[in-house]
Amino acid sequence: MTIDLLSLFPEMIDGFMQTSIIARAQKNQFLHCRTHDLRQWSTDKHRKVDDRPFGGGAGMVIQPEPLARAIKNLKTEQSSTIYLCPDGTPFTTAIAQRFAQQSHLILVSGHYEGIDQRIRDRYVDWEISIGDYVLTNGTLAAAVVIDAICRHIPGVLGNAASLKQDSFSDGLLSPPQYTQPRIFEGMEVPDVLLSGNHAAIDQWRQRQRLERTRQKRPDLLNG
Repeated sequence: MTIDLLSLFPEMIDGFMQTSIIARAQKNQFLHCRTHDLRQWSTDKHRKVDDRPFGGGAGMVIQPEPLARAIKNLKTEQSSTIYLCPDGTPFTTAIAQRFAQQSHLILVSGHYEGIDQRIRDRYVDWEISIGDYVLTNGTLAAAVVIDAICRHIPGVLGNAASLKQDSFSDGLLSPPQYTQPRIFEGMEVPDVLLSGNHAAIDQWRQRQRLERTRQKRPDLLNG
């Protein structure tokens, strides 16, 4: 998979691209991430890519021309273009799995008051939000999306079975986890986890997942 990120501040994501799972995925050629400064597609001598909104109002809006040039320059027949924005479709594990099946994604990071609506109408395939809040720009949101997608690319995780234990993998939260020491500040590890009875452990974990979901995210059970 290849992911191209268009941003006014691509350096925000550089360190993220060079660490942990994302770095290993690229080293092992499961993933190829490229970041691009949108200003390189500006024809203005000052590399300007924004202007005041028609109709007035606070803030600035990313102009359509440089963004259209950038998308057309990167786009192939297999590309899907994703715009990170507060009013997009809420990002979920199911969407991450769907994106992980694509061969090429173009992520568009908005800034200021967003991008010109005409780009959204003509060039964007998906509009994605990572939560009901506003960030300074969409570059951090893009990092979240890339990380979530990367986990679902075959071969990226050393143990693919860990995906099945993740929260939201089947609509439930993960169970509590324990490690050494067996007793910490008077609190003991549940006996069943020390029993060696894998069937009993699986049943315990499933009960814990259901109970934790009821307590913390009942909306997942009622959805």
